[in-house]
Amino acid sequence: MGGAVLHLGASVACAHGGPATPTAPYSRVTVSGRPVVTVAAPYTIAHCNLPWPAEALRCTGGQWLQGSTRVFAGGRALVLDTSPSMCVPNGAAMVVMECQMRVTAL
Repeated sequence: MGGAVLHLGASVACAHGGPATPTAPYSRVTVSGRPVVTVAAPYTIAHCNLPWPAEALRCTGGQWLQGSTRVFAGGRALVLDTSPSMCVPNGAAMVVMECQMRVTAL
């Protein structure tokens, strides 16, 4: 299944609303003038809003589990807005809120 390619600056959050940021975007390939994100780049999550008493399980990081199957950057799959993900430590998903829509991949 295809989708829009994620880039540095795309709005991504954990399922509880905490903003997520990629730690290592791939700067040699850009879309909309910003580096793309590959599945190899872990995300950091700040200010997860998981309520008490489960606050010990608040999201601190996330990882994309699957990316593009036909388009690669540096030999790694690109993250798409339809890619599945998982947050650490609770296993919740990351949600793409907004990203560029001009470049798509399979």
